[in-house]
Amino acid sequence: MRRADYIKKRKRKKIFRSMLLISVTCVTAMFTVLLCLRLYAQITGAPSLSVPKASVFLDKNGRQIGDRFSAERRYWVDLDEVSPLLIDAFIATEDRNFYEHGGFDYKRIAGAILRDIKTMRKVEGASTITQQYARNLFLTPEKSWNRKIKEALIAYRLERFYDKDVILEGYLNTVYFGHGMYGVEAASKFYFDKSAKDLTLEESAVIAAIAKGPSIYSPLDNPERSRERQLLILSLMEEQGFITEIQKERAKDVAIHLKTEDWQGTKRVAPYFLDEVWREAEQILSNKGRYPAEGGWTIRTTLDPHHQKTAEEIIERWMPDNELQLGFMSIEPETGEITALVGGRNYAESPFNRVTQAKRQPGSAMKPVLYAAALESGYNPMTFLSTERTIFTYDDGRATYEPKNVNGKFAGHPISLAQAIAISDNVYAVKTLEEIGYKKYNKMAERLGIDVQFQESPAVALGTSEVTLLQMTNAYNRIASGGMKVEPTTILSIEDADGNIVYERPEKSTKRVITEQDAFVLTHLLTGMFDPVFNDYSVVTGLSMRPKQTRPYAAKSGTTISDQYLIGYTPTLTAGIWTGYDVGKQLTDLDDKSASKKIWIDFMEKVHEGKPPEPFIPPSGVQSVIVDIETGGIAVNECPNQRQIYVKDKDMPQKLCTDRSLREERSNKEQEDGTFELFPFSFFE
Repeated sequence: MRRADYIKKRKRKKIFRSMLLISVTCVTAMFTVLLCLRLYAQITGAPSLSVPKASVFLDKNGRQIGDRFSAERRYWVDLDEVSPLLIDAFIATEDRNFYEHGGFDYKRIAGAILRDIKTMRKVEGASTITQQYARNLFLTPEKSWNRKIKEALIAYRLERFYDKDVILEGYLNTVYFGHGMYGVEAASKFYFDKSAKDLTLEESAVIAAIAKGPSIYSPLDNPERSRERQLLILSLMEEQGFITEIQKERAKDVAIHLKTEDWQGTKRVAPYFLDEVWREAEQILSNKGRYPAEGGWTIRTTLDPHHQKTAEEIIERWMPDNELQLGFMSIEPETGEITALVGGRNYAESPFNRVTQAKRQPGSAMKPVLYAAALESGYNPMTFLSTERTIFTYDDGRATYEPKNVNGKFAGHPISLAQAIAISDNVYAVKTLEEIGYKKYNKMAERLGIDVQFQESPAVALGTSEVTLLQMTNAYNRIASGGMKVEPTTILSIEDADGNIVYERPEKSTKRVITEQDAFVLTHLLTGMFDPVFNDYSVVTGLSMRPKQTRPYAAKSGTTISDQYLIGYTPTLTAGIWTGYDVGKQLTDLDDKSASKKIWIDFMEKVHEGKPPEPFIPPSGVQSVIVDIETGGIAVNECPNQRQIYVKDKDMPQKLCTDRSLREERSNKEQEDGTFELFPFSFFE
């Protein structure tokens, strides 16, 4: 063998050994890397797929009325709740080999790296759907090698622990589509006012186009660029066999109609109500050991859209053009379901809820609480008291108090409980409190759901203690329910993100706070404010509403120098309103003073429109009788001022109105109190 040939042979062997060594080293390195990746994945485990989800609010009919989200508006949907056309559009555009690769498309990566090296900067990506999902979950969209390495590691873990459909579902629910919308469901609702499962081919292409660059391809902001990319996506879908040429051409010819103006999320439906819903939901979920902030809750509320819309329209009609504020709510007696709630005139200017947060003096609206205690203590509708000018002493004789009536006048004769409620006599109320005592008054308020501790001052009989409209309306609602311990609620049910029922409203209460008989007698007494038969030195307080009244109402108004209350009910609905100024400004203008009654009667008439008037049905143990309101005796023709009343069996009157002894008793009562006037006007109705 010649030397030259020998040297060549040695060189070939040396090259072969070097190549073999390099190959072994590369294989070993690759094996080591794969082993390390496997160990890394095993040690770190499956990456969390948890993302913030919007909680959805539904009205009582199941229609969406709003949502609540932390930073990202996202409605999570399962893969089978997404249109197959939209899924195909994403795969054709973003990752045609999604179901074949293990998380990385090496051919695309190699091409992208060559182009990046050629330009010496990061100009093109080759991210798969898995990599994009990893970025959506944990990373930022910055273009850097450091981020790409982290992205690759997370993508590997995703592919290692989750199947393809789970990854695809997560990706579709985390993509950003601009205008604060995350995920295909939020995008579909925003752009087309429909669910992702109902998208057409042309709409699917528009949604898929946005994902490439929300600021560039939004059909709202850049319709021309959106159209160009939509056409590209349709072509890619045809090339890859997802659609036919005929489907593509047909989709190209269909005009796109955006419906962002119709999107539910652009409308603020009952914002004060929804704030209260979320407050109640947080309490319910926390009590059940769940974390409210995890989101994804579907909360079915008690809101009646007809009631809410009616309330808002009537408030807009009758509220004066000034800074007068209001709180309004309606609630069902049987269930406690709050059907409408308005916490102020403008939520954007003031989210302070004047139904649940504002504590104001209810004035004479507190009297039914006092008279509920009085009925338990032996009073009945025909209990007469003298209501002349009276000075009351209290605090062991160290203080005096003289109640006044709204018009500064007093009755010149004894009046019954029925008449005292109808004309809102203040002397009668204070005398009643003096007779039954503060303890019974406090206990009754507590049983009716009012969180208050009355001071031992005669004025508290006239509603000087500060309470919320929610508490007061709830108290009336318990009376309307027949005396049951009904709890106000805004929530019917709560489902978690997986569709599991977490909470359902309990069945109606079986606990009683007052007897059914006392509740009914008091209810019928509260119908008197609309009946002019009780007119005396003062007219009945509901006289201005009577011309609009088409059905029986039980109600009571309350007036102070800065607050107007009116709460009342039918057998099926209770409504309460407060009007006043946030800063405590006095009510002097006639429009300010009349707004509450106009709103209340118009609301009650409108929501009951088309329904037959419902009477209040007396329970057993209660009887009706027509009496003479001046004496309380059973009415005969000689006594003209007659009215039907209801009394408990034991309180049935035994004498005719013409019986002389009744008038003698009435005359004696007139002598019980002296007269002495301190002030020429009254602060309370």
